[in-house]
Amino acid sequence: MAAKASLLLLCAAAALAALLPTPASAADDGVTKFKVYFHDVLAGKSPTAIRIAEAASTKGSSTFFGAMVAIDDPLTTTPTATGSAKSKDEVGRAQGTYTFADQATFGLLMNMNFVFTAGDYKGSSLTIYGRNEVLSAVREMSIVGGTGKFRMARGYVQASTVDNGAGETVVEYTVYVNSAASA
Repeated sequence: MAAKASLLLLCAAAALAALLPTPASAADDGVTKFKVYFHDVLAGKSPTAIRIAEAASTKGSSTFFGAMVAIDDPLTTTPTATGSAKSKDEVGRAQGTYTFADQATFGLLMNMNFVFTAGDYKGSSLTIYGRNEVLSAVREMSIVGGTGKFRMARGYVQASTVDNGAGETVVEYTVYVNSAASA
């Protein structure tokens, strides 16, 4: 009787294992990886990031706590500063808001869409949401959705500041995304 039960349990385990997905290799894991450069232009004739709200106490805060900024920042394939002008390397726009949400350090709440207007992902978008502690070397934020080639997207981005001068901050975004449309 014990042998039959063991055999039955072994068969059930084998059947269950056959139904489970096999581990994916690094080359076949369904993750799309690419880089874009985010150009946050705060000064000049045509800024792409504009403060739209702030708390009464924001001006007295060393971290600008309570300020909210609307963005329509160029996304390019190279880190070369754009000065907000359309670049030949532009593949899209980062559109949304960021809020200074930390009283102790420069911690932003990022709420934005990467809207692709050229290149392989033209007509698609990614929705990114999360904390961006801008003084850290690498920051990670969640991809919570997408459209087009990124329909039902999930994943994350890693952000690293490349250049922060002359009224324009350039940030390298490495994107790791899974989506139903690419499956």
